[in-house]
Amino acid sequence: MKRIGIYAKRNHPDAVQLARNVCHHLRQRKVEVYLDEPLAEDMGESQGYPGGSIPALVDLVIVLGGDGTLISVARLVGELRVPILGVNLGRLGFLTEITRDELFPVLDRVIRGDFDVSNRLMLEAVVRRGDKVAGRFRMLNDVVINKGALARIIDMETSVNEDYLTTFRADGLIIATPTGTTAYNLAAGGPIIYPGIHCLVVTPICPHMLTNRPIIVSDEALVRVEVKFQDEEVMLTADGQVGMPLVGGDVVEVRKSPHTTLLIKSPHRDYFEVLRAKLHWGQR
Repeated sequence: MKRIGIYAKRNHPDAVQLARNVCHHLRQRKVEVYLDEPLAEDMGESQGYPGGSIPALVDLVIVLGGDGTLISVARLVGELRVPILGVNLGRLGFLTEITRDELFPVLDRVIRGDFDVSNRLMLEAVVRRGDKVAGRFRMLNDVVINKGALARIIDMETSVNEDYLTTFRADGLIIATPTGTTAYNLAAGGPIIYPGIHCLVVTPICPHMLTNRPIIVSDEALVRVEVKFQDEEVMLTADGQVGMPLVGGDVVEVRKSPHTTLLIKSPHRDYFEVLRAKLHWGQR
């Protein structure tokens, strides 16, 4: 690893100082450092780079923050297949597995090429409005169709490939990757799916019919949702961070992206240990 980019959750009180320490550590090892422009300004560095340009310039990306920060960076990395080292500045994250205490020993191993990655499936969503494409999104966790606070239940006619599944009458619908099953999907009663399994999960949010349950489909499937409502506030969100308002009759098509996100694994804990820690399994 000769060139490394750094992003940070700048509103975290420790992020800027930790970024300074990481820069010093890397430069001592003759590694070129590429800083996101706002972070460089906060650090008093003379040169920063537009955030979207960094992944194309580096061999590795370090994210100092939490899972939300990592998810936003994963969308910037896109198809470039640059591995991401996630460092959690608070409690252990589902995606940011490395703690601050572990950072520098793990970083030295990564610089030497001594690391393993978890290859995470991503999704692409297209919003079709009549014969036009109204929006395109790429996401690591999930795409969500959700009604506004005062809106009524919405009808979502859903098919998998060319086969009609059902018309969900619910507050919304989540289509998640295995990575995303520990996010909104979990809160909505969906299953936890191991990241190495090739599938998607479709989970209704507060369905009108209690028999409407989450369903797991192949990651090769095209999930098509036509939203049917009038004069209501309905949103599509990708990873809970970007999105657009929908209008009645819009069709949302969701499929596996041809690109994946490469997350560097912690050498100190596996996926199930992270689950136990985050979900407090086994505690009384």
